[in-house]
Amino acid sequence: MAKARLGKRSQIVLPKPIVEALQLEEGTEFEITVVDGRIVMEPLVSVPRSQAWFWTEKWQREEREAEEDVRAGRLTTIRNTDDLDSYFAQLNADRE
Repeated sequence: MAKARLGKRSQIVLPKPIVEALQLEEGTEFEITVVDGRIVMEPLVSVPRSQAWFWTEKWQREEREAEEDVRAGRLTTIRNTDDLDSYFAQLNADRE
């Protein structure tokens, strides 16, 4: 366990072992929340706006579902356009 002290202007200096363990750098931003009377600080990573869609809650949920499908073997292998045509034909037949 490491200790830190609240200084002037509400500044906290993180102990060096924590900075090194988390590979933090000067200017790192944090999300800070209070959970059950504890301060929780989580380092933030910036992503370009054009890639922000990937990190939405909905997209990440769907990524987890897709990973579960892969782990469970729920896959379809499509090697060529004939396989693709057959796959879509089966999907259409299943809907009817």
